[in-house]
Amino acid sequence: LCAITGLGVGLSALNGVAIGVVLAMMILMLQNKNNTFKVFMNDSERMLSVVGPLSMLPMLLACLGAVFTQAGVGDVIAQVVGTIIPEGNVTIGIIVYAIGMMLFTIIMGNAFAAITVMTVGIGYPFVLAYGANPTVIGMLALTCGYCGTLCTPMAANFNTVPVALLNMKKQFGVIKNQVLIAGIMIVVQIIMMIAMQ
Repeated sequence: LCAITGLGVGLSALNGVAIGVVLAMMILMLQNKNNTFKVFMNDSERMLSVVGPLSMLPMLLACLGAVFTQAGVGDVIAQVVGTIIPEGNVTIGIIVYAIGMMLFTIIMGNAFAAITVMTVGIGYPFVLAYGANPTVIGMLALTCGYCGTLCTPMAANFNTVPVALLNMKKQFGVIKNQVLIAGIMIVVQIIMMIAMQ
């Protein structure tokens, strides 16, 4: 809520999240006198110690997506996909875009990294250029990427860190429980993109 409100007054979403964290700390301190600033600092340090360098992975992967786009990976993808998708067929373009988002997110580990490359390579030239609604397509393309996040160990903050935090015996236990849901959701997202384009 603070992140959204922050955008309304010209603050970035991260500033809004920071304000939200401070407010949450103040509320928790009011609810229980044992919640001191030292408790929050110790628990934060403990969490970062467990997660380790993997806590930086989402930001690094998002930067990697921008690097891939600058390197022209999106243009190469556009050339390859151009031989598959019939010109002007938005429905097939949407299907390839959505599945591409999922697969590229599995490789990259982060939908934010994938969406820049896939939108340049497939989303714009084969879907948006033919009049599809950019708000709907962009939003749903990102959720298609999240279906890929559910299926990859590259998304360490979602699929590897919980294994360590919960001392799970199966290394890919989290992913195994999410693959079926990801498969169902990618189909749902594609249907929504086609219906709402």
